Amino acid sequence: MTIKSVCVLGGAGFVGSSIVAKLDAAGYQVKVLTRRREAGKHLILLPNVQVVECDVMNNHALKLALTGTDAVINLIGILHENNRNTFEENHHQLPRRVAQLCENLDIYRFIHMSALQASTHAPSQYLISKAKGEIAIKEFNKKLDITIFRPSVIFGRNDRFLNLFANLVKYLPVIALAKPQARFQPIWVEDVASCFVNALENTTTYDKTYELGGPTVYTLRELVQKVMDILGKQRPIIGLNDRLSMMQAFTMELLPIKLMTRDNVKSMALDNVTHQSIAPELNVNPTPLEAVVPEYLTNATPRGAYDSFRSAAGRAINARR
Repeated sequence: MTIKSVCVLGGAGFVGSSIVAKLDAAGYQVKVLTRRREAGKHLILLPNVQVVECDVMNNHALKLALTGTDAVINLIGILHENNRNTFEENHHQLPRRVAQLCENLDIYRFIHMSALQASTHAPSQYLISKAKGEIAIKEFNKKLDITIFRPSVIFGRNDRFLNLFANLVKYLPVIALAKPQARFQPIWVEDVASCFVNALENTTTYDKTYELGGPTVYTLRELVQKVMDILGKQRPIIGLNDRLSMMQAFTMELLPIKLMTRDNVKSMALDNVTHQSIAPELNVNPTPLEAVVPEYLTNATPRGAYDSFRSAAGRAINARR
């Protein structure tokens, strides 16, 4: 069947905003579900987008929100859990309920965001819960056309990864780095969004799981060094061993805002690296980190913002000539 309308759970977030914008540009009618409508206000002006306040943990409310759509994209996930917001609830039970509702409502297309290295034998609860979610969804593959994406760490203007390190570099004289040799294959958020949108009506992608990674593998130390080079601020990097990494994470768990947890450190015991290039049917040539990151990291400084303004003004003047 032709897909005309798409419901996106978590569509107001970092990755979701890029996916929703591309769906809108492609002409789909998009319904974005978010806990607070205010969080999706940046999407309201898009002509084909409806932002709906919905508690997705309420099955009745979720059923009403999904009714009438042709496809569902689930992006909901958390990096840190607490007593009120758990991995089990978000990564396992929610995907199962969404798949069940899709089956009940005759919504046949379901695309789900998982995580690279998800496995029931993984060292962290985050990765285990992601794997359990995948298993739960696949129980419905006789009726649903399911595609699962497993991205490495995702970077972009509003990411919480490289921007976090940029802030640490700006304000700390020394960087004490947990798991400095952990390996990542960062992928640009716009490339991830393109994979989702390109897969939506491509029957070749049905019942498949795809790993998504950028063109280059970096250690965490190399990524922090790259951030320092971009910002022009050099700081000593003290790499912590496994014991000290866990101690640092435990201390950070006590902060009002969790920057890192012991479960995050356990996840980094596995290389966050793909086993193969992005599948050709997704029609995405991954963008190098170096082509994107310098622009948005330097824009975060007063000088960078000024240089960006001058550059934009120059392009506008030339365009009018």
